[in-house]
Amino acid sequence: FASTSSPSPSPSSPGPSSPGPIPSSPASGPCRVSAAINPWNTGLTENLTITNTGSAPINGWSLAFTLPGGQSITSGWSATYSPTSGQVTARNVNYNATLAPNAPVVIGFQANHTGNTATPTAFTLNGAACTVG
Repeated sequence: FASTSSPSPSPSSPGPSSPGPIPSSPASGPCRVSAAINPWNTGLTENLTITNTGSAPINGWSLAFTLPGGQSITSGWSATYSPTSGQVTARNVNYNATLAPNAPVVIGFQANHTGNTATPTAFTLNGAACTVG
């Protein structure tokens, strides 16, 4: 019965046991961010909805994202934003410092643009990648 131990499962077993793709998966983060944009001639507003998808509250948060080229924040709400273009970090304000599990928090900003009205494509919350959508 030595022939019943098939060697075929061994080539497929390194795939699932390989930790390589798991950390890079954005779905593995503790958060979800959705973006809604309202553009006009040379300006836009953008609302970002942040949801803590974990089971414990997050006390004190910063959301990092890269603005598309040509966009520059002129004002914002429900967070502090710095710098105003490029790689931006939005930090909580006193009244929304705690992200409760599954309780969305909406922040947003107004920005100037030079024609590119796309939304950021990736977000990290306290350094962990968020699911976008």
